[in-house]
Amino acid sequence: MTEQRSLFEEPEDQPQDVPELSSTAPLAHRMRPVSFDEVLGQNDIFGSGRPLRKAIESGHIPSLILWGPPGTGKTTLSRIIALSTHAVLEELSATGSGVAEVRKVIARADERLRLGVSTILFIDEIHRFNTAQQDVVLPHVESGRIHLIGATTENPSHSVNSALLSRLRVIALHPLTAEDLERCARRALEDRNRGLGTQEYTIHDDTLSLLCRGSGGDARIMLTALELAAAATPPASEIGMETVQDALSHPNLLLDKAGDQHYWLISAFIKSVRGSDATAALYWLARMLEGGEDPRFITRRLIILAAEDIGPEDPSALQLAVACHLAIQHIGMPEGNLPLSETTIALARAPKSNIAVTAYAQAREDAIATRELPVPVHLRNAVTALDRSLAFGHDYRYPHTDAAHGEGQEYLPLELRHRSYVDD
Repeated sequence: MTEQRSLFEEPEDQPQDVPELSSTAPLAHRMRPVSFDEVLGQNDIFGSGRPLRKAIESGHIPSLILWGPPGTGKTTLSRIIALSTHAVLEELSATGSGVAEVRKVIARADERLRLGVSTILFIDEIHRFNTAQQDVVLPHVESGRIHLIGATTENPSHSVNSALLSRLRVIALHPLTAEDLERCARRALEDRNRGLGTQEYTIHDDTLSLLCRGSGGDARIMLTALELAAAATPPASEIGMETVQDALSHPNLLLDKAGDQHYWLISAFIKSVRGSDATAALYWLARMLEGGEDPRFITRRLIILAAEDIGPEDPSALQLAVACHLAIQHIGMPEGNLPLSETTIALARAPKSNIAVTAYAQAREDAIATRELPVPVHLRNAVTALDRSLAFGHDYRYPHTDAAHGEGQEYLPLELRHRSYVDD
């Protein structure tokens, strides 16, 4: 569904300096930055004097992919770019728009071009556009009929086709820090036009810190919780700790089970266990579990790690990981965090060896390269009379009855008899 932004007057498409905001609009909407100077957390990209900002302010309209976590200002930045370049902004959501909506935007963009007015097409969640939809946009971005700004929380190299991606500049937005969110909250509390300044609330530093840490780096969540806490507090009073806790309801931990964060968190967890840092491993474990990760996904990765990174140095590690997986299936959560914590600590402390990986890789390489080599006759099992007539199994020395316990017997093809994948 296409949304024609009210940043611009219709039908002339003349931009306004600042969009008019209703006093009943949510605080998070009212406090959206309206200039680059109000944008938080992205100074190295959009700060004063930075090349991209200077280009935009000189009238150059870039085609971009804004890639970052929720609440980092992707939509806001697209609107600021449109305001700064006097372009018309058209917004589409990839979840509710298709090729027909894109073609309508392009038709309107053609009409504006004849009047010397540029169009920016903003596509939210562009990673959800399929290849056919992206192909419709491509030639019009290439020709300059439209300028494309896509927003995504996922790595665009995984979801945007290479032809379109090559014509866009990818801007990786930083997650907002607690300090960024504190500045945003104080601005909202002090602003008498768009914020809560006329109510003259106060807030203790510890309460403000809780509000910002509990928002998971998302400015929208923080401002929504602040507005709710303020609504429960009389004007000219202090917004209390318990009120903020109730407004947050539950800490918001950044975990997208289908996106990059899902893989980044499990990667940090596994690497911490592999590196024998039990403290870091427990931290990443808690981040995943409190964010709603499926504990069975974690235990499956621990089973792999036990074989891959510990192996024969401590064979009980694999047994423990499997037992943890079974325990999770039997008792579920939240009690399941106990066997998960125990297993994480034990595997982090265990001696490490990747011999299972390296030895098999060498054996696999030899197996592929020498697949034509026959199994030595003395290692073949003699099942039929024909097998025995061909001397299958002849000269095989059974270790349990052989005086030398089979020592010196060859078990590899003669061509590989000097190969060793493990230290015996």
